[in-house]
Amino acid sequence: MTPDIWMILAFAGFLIAGVPVAFSLALAGSVGIVAGLSPDMLATLGTNTYNSIAKYPLIAIPLFILTGLIFERSGVALRLVRFAQALIGPRHGGLALVAVLVCMIMGGMSGSGPADAAAVAMVMLPSMTKAGYPKPFSATLIAASASTAILIPPSVALILYSIVVPGVDLRALFAAGLFPGILAGLALLVPAMIVAKRYGWEGTPVAGAETLTVRTTFRQALPALFAPVLILGGLRSGLFTPTEAAVVAVAYGTIVGLFLTKELSLRDLWELLGEAAIISGVVMLIIALAGIFAWAGTMLGTFRHLAEWIIGLTDNGVLLLVLVMLAVLVAGMLLDAISIYLIMMPVLIPVMQHFEWNPVWFGILLAMNIAIGQFTPPVAVNLMVTTEVAKIRLEETLGWALLFVVAMGCALALVAIFPSIALWLPSILGYNV
Repeated sequence: MTPDIWMILAFAGFLIAGVPVAFSLALAGSVGIVAGLSPDMLATLGTNTYNSIAKYPLIAIPLFILTGLIFERSGVALRLVRFAQALIGPRHGGLALVAVLVCMIMGGMSGSGPADAAAVAMVMLPSMTKAGYPKPFSATLIAASASTAILIPPSVALILYSIVVPGVDLRALFAAGLFPGILAGLALLVPAMIVAKRYGWEGTPVAGAETLTVRTTFRQALPALFAPVLILGGLRSGLFTPTEAAVVAVAYGTIVGLFLTKELSLRDLWELLGEAAIISGVVMLIIALAGIFAWAGTMLGTFRHLAEWIIGLTDNGVLLLVLVMLAVLVAGMLLDAISIYLIMMPVLIPVMQHFEWNPVWFGILLAMNIAIGQFTPPVAVNLMVTTEVAKIRLEETLGWALLFVVAMGCALALVAIFPSIALWLPSILGYNV
C-alpha cells in the first residue's frame, strides 16, 4: 500500500477504536511520515504543532468562547426570552418563535452552537413544557435553532475557515453568513409553527406572561440586543479588526454582567475564565495536532491525489457540489466543525479552485451543512446538550430532528442555487468576495 493509504486507513482505524479526533490526526500523520518520508522527519512534530496555532486570528476563538459563557451567566438569555414573549404575545407557536429568535440573537454573541443551545434550553424548556410542547420537540427545535450560531457572526467556525482558506476576508464571511443564518432560522420556524398549530400547543397564555410589557422587557433586554450591533458595527466602521472585536465583546459582556444585570460576580468571572480556558484548550489541541496530519498529507501529496480523484469523478460542477455537500453533511453527523474544516479543506480547496466556486459562498455552504450536522444524530452536539437539560433520551428526538434537517436543507438549497443570498451583503459593504 502507498503511504497515502496507510495514513488514511490509520486515521479511520484510530477513530473507530475510539481515539479522540485530535490524537487520531496526530497519530495518523505520524504513520504517514514514517511510511512515506523518514522516521527522522518525526523531529518536525513540535514545529508543526506550534505553527498550526501560532496565528493571530486564532486569538478570537477563546475570546468569543469566553464571551458566550459570560453572556450565558449574566442572565442575558432570560431577558431576551421575556422581551420576545412580550413582543409576540400568547398564540399557537409563540414560544417556538421566541426560541428561534433568542437562539439567533444569542448566536450573534457567542458564535458557538452548544453554548447557545445550553443557555436557551435552560430558560425556554420549562416554559415550553408548561405550554404543552413535548420535550423532544422543544429540545430538537432549540438544538436546531442554536446551530445558526455557526452562520450568524461572530462564528468560531468561520474564523477557522478564513485561516484555513488563504485570501478569504473574515469580514466578508461574517457579512455573508448573516442572511443565510436568518434564512435557516425562518426555515426552522415554518414547520415549527405549522406543527404547533396542528396539535394545538400553546393556545392559552403561559402563567406569568400577562405581566410582561414590551417597554419594560425591552429596557431589560437592551444591553443584550446591543451586543451584536456593537460587534458588527465596529467591524463595518473599521474601528476594530475581528480579533479585536472579540476583546471588545468580552469587555462589554463583563460590564453588562457586573454592572447592568448584576448577575455576574468576580468569583463567577474567575470560574468562567477557567471554563473558557478548558474549552479553548480542547479546540486549540485539535488545531495543533491536526497540523501534523496536514503537513504529512501535503508532503506526501495525499490531499492533491484525493482532490484529483474527486475532480475526476465528473466534469459537472453542480453534480460534484451536491456530492461534496452530502459528504460534508455525513461528516457533520460524526465530527465537530473544527475537525471537519481541518480534515476536509486541504482536499476541497483544489476542487473549489478547479470549478471556480466563490470561496466565501462555498464557506457559507459548508457552514450550513455543518450546522445541520450539529442536531443530526448520532453525534449531534447541540442535541446532546438540550436533551441533557430536558432529561430525555436522544432517541426520542429522531423524528423531529429529521423534520428540521429537511427544513434547513431547503434553506441550504436556496443559498446554493442563489449565491447572492450570501454574497449580496458583503458586496454592498465593499468587502472582497
